[in-house]
Amino acid sequence: MASESAHLPMNFGGLSEEAFSSQPRARVLVWPVSYEGTVSYGAGTARGAEAIIDASRNMELYDEELDAETYRIGIHTLPIFPPAPSPAEMNQKLYEEARRLVSTGKFLVTLGGEHSITAPIVRAHAERYANFSVFQIDAHADLRATYDDTPYSHACVMRRIVEDLRIPAVQFGIRSMSAEEARVKDRLPTRIFWAKDVVGRPQSWNEAISLLTENVYLTIDIDGLDPSLVPHTGTPEPGGLGWYETLGLLRALAGRRRIVGMDLVEYAPAGEHHASAFLCAKLVYKTLGYIFADSLERVSI
Repeated sequence: MASESAHLPMNFGGLSEEAFSSQPRARVLVWPVSYEGTVSYGAGTARGAEAIIDASRNMELYDEELDAETYRIGIHTLPIFPPAPSPAEMNQKLYEEARRLVSTGKFLVTLGGEHSITAPIVRAHAERYANFSVFQIDAHADLRATYDDTPYSHACVMRRIVEDLRIPAVQFGIRSMSAEEARVKDRLPTRIFWAKDVVGRPQSWNEAISLLTENVYLTIDIDGLDPSLVPHTGTPEPGGLGWYETLGLLRALAGRRRIVGMDLVEYAPAGEHHASAFLCAKLVYKTLGYIFADSLERVSI
């Protein structure tokens, strides 16, 4: 016998009421992007967005921390964006569609897919918002000039953002970098907060957030969290962030800066193991609650 959640719509949160799921009424657009054109180790991220949306249908939509139901701001799930034949073509197509979506004035949440999708989406946001910077949660610096013969690799995404787009960044939880990246990092407009210095040290949040501009784009590579929490990602690295410290960091960020867009990338489904997908879905939902906290109605009042 199928559970009740199995009959819910295949959208983020399993929202069946049009008042909360239709595009005209929604304040949030969830954009699934099915792409893994430059993966270099574990595969499967092309299926990540759909798996996260499926898992989200099993979440409780009441947030006990906020005493609110975040979905009531309106969350509309867009069709899955298909891959293009080459990384360069994908980069351009993503930029064009992201520019159109950002122009609606709605808050865009992109679900990957690999991390290379972030740069063109950041470009679209940067054209709309002044005083703009990027906050990255990640295990990897992603500052290579090229990787596997393309500058559009997932390993190059932050290099494209800070060097080509000239957008300043703060990179948090980093614990993996090549010698090439180490040689150039101090010449690029980015500040790295190493995992060894920040894990378990919430006092590091204030310094990281203070370096950001008023308007911030948030990119979460899910391997920024410890692999004991999220083993199903392309390149897991030991020593990452915990669940509650990640939530604390994001709540502090949303409270002190205006987050204007976000993505969550690099989840790779693995058979019947659903814990990682559920974590990704709940992390997105919790973050939306922090971002829209001032608009939420309290349940118990």
